[in-house]
Amino acid sequence: MKDASSKMILSSDELSVIFHRICCQLIEEHEDFKSSALIGLQPRGVTFARRIQQILKESYGIKDLRYGELDTTFFRDDFRRREAPLNPNQTAIDFLVEDAKVIFLDDVLFTGRSVRAAMDAVLSFGRPARIELVALIDRRFHRDLPVQANIIGKRIDSINEERVVVEWKEQSGKDQVMLTQTPKTDG
Repeated sequence: MKDASSKMILSSDELSVIFHRICCQLIEEHEDFKSSALIGLQPRGVTFARRIQQILKESYGIKDLRYGELDTTFFRDDFRRREAPLNPNQTAIDFLVEDAKVIFLDDVLFTGRSVRAAMDAVLSFGRPARIELVALIDRRFHRDLPVQANIIGKRIDSINEERVVVEWKEQSGKDQVMLTQTPKTDG
């Protein structure tokens, strides 16, 4: 069996440019964010959401930005099909989303199932006026559900045997996005 090969999709510098572009697009749509809220989708969208929140505050002076983190484990349509025990993440939303413009942030948009689960889960906190999606990476040819992002960092074409790996300096020491080839097994 061969080792998985990988290819860099985005470097740290490219990610920085994309983060600022995303922030500018969000500001264009939401201005002062008075009626909007950012919600990072657990687990992998949270670091992306925190980074966007930080840039909006520090580089663009957005004050009083509502921010939360949402776990969708028990709202997924496949959670009962898993043999391994579930390890849910923490939900941290200390505001009502009633009539708010909710902005979900996730690292990779793949099948759309996580976003569908997030839409169900967020209703526990009120009925949003609107829900938007910001995805760092859009794997556009792999949807199981009719979900699309409002703002996309980068679209990529990939095959099912490939995996998008987003690395963050907070966890791995560097920011980068890699496309890895999963090894094929005989038999």
